[in-house]
Amino acid sequence: MASEEGRLRWRCRRGMKELDILLSRYLDERFYAAPPTEQEAFRGLLECPDPEIYAYCLGQERPPELIERITAGPPAKR
Repeated sequence: MASEEGRLRWRCRRGMKELDILLSRYLDERFYAAPPTEQEAFRGLLECPDPEIYAYCLGQERPPELIERITAGPPAKR
């Protein structure tokens, strides 16, 4: 698991600091508690080019549902 986490963390490093922050925050705060389908969607998202991910985050393109969770911020405390 540690090697996968390292690979994912490396892939969260992008050419834009804003994306680094959003993707790394999602990995730290939500990824491991997410259902397997969402985890797989995140892995797929990391395959997209930076401009595409950035356009999703800015609402310039219709984002996959996962983007909404990534940009939502930290989960609510219970």
